[in-house]
Amino acid sequence: MQYVTLGKTGLRISRVGFGGIPIQRISQEECTALFDAVIEAGINYIDTARGYTVSETYLGQALRGRRDKFVLATKSMARTREAMASDIETSLKNLQTDYIDLYQIHNPNDTQLDTVLAPGGAMEALRKAKAQGKIGHIGLTAHSLNVFERALTLDEIETIMFPYNIVERQGEALIDRCREKNIGFIAMKPLAGGAIEDAQTAMRYIIANPNVTVVIPGMYCAQEVWQNVNAADNAAPLTEQERSKADTILAQLGEHFCRRCNYCAPCTKGISIPSVFLFEGYLSRYGLEAWARERYATLSAKASACIGCGACEERCPYHLPIRQMLKESAEKFGE
Repeated sequence: MQYVTLGKTGLRISRVGFGGIPIQRISQEECTALFDAVIEAGINYIDTARGYTVSETYLGQALRGRRDKFVLATKSMARTREAMASDIETSLKNLQTDYIDLYQIHNPNDTQLDTVLAPGGAMEALRKAKAQGKIGHIGLTAHSLNVFERALTLDEIETIMFPYNIVERQGEALIDRCREKNIGFIAMKPLAGGAIEDAQTAMRYIIANPNVTVVIPGMYCAQEVWQNVNAADNAAPLTEQERSKADTILAQLGEHFCRRCNYCAPCTKGISIPSVFLFEGYLSRYGLEAWARERYATLSAKASACIGCGACEERCPYHLPIRQMLKESAEKFGE
């Protein structure tokens, strides 16, 4: 396992981290046993979130007696001071620890980021928790390029998490800027939410980029742990054969894959198109049906609200058949 420094946090972490979304699919006992393989593989960076249902609780139990072996990161979608302070306390309790190495603002849009940074916003609670030693560092996760770029200008932000994989390359220029500013870059969705089946090529593509600090594939069994670690064992530049494989995957998925750039917005009916496709991915490819349906239910406008005006398709830089994709998503979710 290769170990690197997580930007200006100074934390030494494994180049491959543990993504805590899929453990929602297994039991507490299976999760605890899984961490024997995680330790053996040399993984010491653990990512979870308040929103991942049982993930924090499972991890807290799994890490009992071995907390010191890991750099622990979680995140909250709280936007106000009070809500964030409450979530931090809940995370500490769930994770059975008195400190969390990295606490992240979870996927705010532009308006929500304004709230986070304003007086009474979540950043105030994060600063206070950091001063109290409850959290060590502050980060931010995003799906929006604009939020990613704004995060690069915030002094408090020490890490940024963003989708990066063979298909989703839209953030590469900003990833380069993370390296320039010594901000740790955390690559999420390395297999594009399960859409990329060739894990070896997918992981190699990411690890070969020296501007990526850590990649966090979701894992729920020992086989996946070793598959991901072995695929990322080689950090050398991609060979011509590997580039050819990556280009083939891009060509195969590119026509019908949302990069969540949000250029399709605004929808005339108020549909959050990237969110629909994100949740549909969890439903169809991650095997997290209940969680995906719960998230989808929070959308104020469902995929079925599409009137087929086509305005979104005119704005999509990837020329996706959004209307058809929304129709298919509506059928899968039943609304």
